[in-house]
Amino acid sequence: MMKRRAFLETSIGASCLSALGVLPFVPDRKIERLGLQLYTVRDLMKSNFEGTLAKVAGVGYKEVEFAGLFDHSPKNVRSMLDREGLKAPSSHVSYDVVQTKWQGALDEALVLGQQFIICPWIDESQRKQLDGWKRAAELFNRAGEASRKAGLQFAYHNHTFEFGPSQPLGGKLPYDFLLANTDMQLVKMEMDLCWATVGGADPLRYFHQYPGRFPLVHVKDWKGPGGTPDDESSRLADIGQGSIDWKRIFAQSNTAGIQHYFVENDLPKSPIEDIRSSFNYLRELRF
Repeated sequence: MMKRRAFLETSIGASCLSALGVLPFVPDRKIERLGLQLYTVRDLMKSNFEGTLAKVAGVGYKEVEFAGLFDHSPKNVRSMLDREGLKAPSSHVSYDVVQTKWQGALDEALVLGQQFIICPWIDESQRKQLDGWKRAAELFNRAGEASRKAGLQFAYHNHTFEFGPSQPLGGKLPYDFLLANTDMQLVKMEMDLCWATVGGADPLRYFHQYPGRFPLVHVKDWKGPGGTPDDESSRLADIGQGSIDWKRIFAQSNTAGIQHYFVENDLPKSPIEDIRSSFNYLRELRF
């Protein structure tokens, strides 16, 4: 009886809103082109590079993000991408490459048809001093300037350490320091939404404080609140099988400026099945 009454009340309410010209909100946005960070299938890439790209495309992914070319030339990799109908908007390169081999990285990115080059890590020893963070910000600005001249965009990818109060920074969050001390046009952010959440941050705060600065995101799920990266073997999950509220985050995609969504799982149990599960969830997601 109560279920029937609730149904009638809901139906009457919807009819009244419709009569007034006010329709209930129904999420209808979706991710048009899903991407995969290829670190997820790194072991398969080592043994069968092009075959793995074919499997990724076969799942339905349209974009990939590289974390190394496994000794293949950029020209050959570009041909493989074209054969599989894939685009590679971005690559991860090490901090050392940004410091000492940047022109080569830019040249490689242009051959691959990329738009972004991303640094994903700052060494722990450098993070222990204020000067280390300052040097990182200065390097990123220089890399961003050189990238812009080449028609590319530099970006930085976070883990969790950027969201813990840093003693060298007087208790400030390193992520806030990097955002404040790098040029918003030269240095964009690829927010790893999982690691930011595990680190205790709310991505939406950053989206609203720095609108348009997050053209790329990493999408991976996490079981339960709290934890640290040391728990990743038991807490990392396929998308939709964890506790992160993806609808809430993606509803602010326009504010953030998100253009590319890359699925990632650092420790997949069955790589192809895992990326298929995440793809199927995100393909149906509306926000």
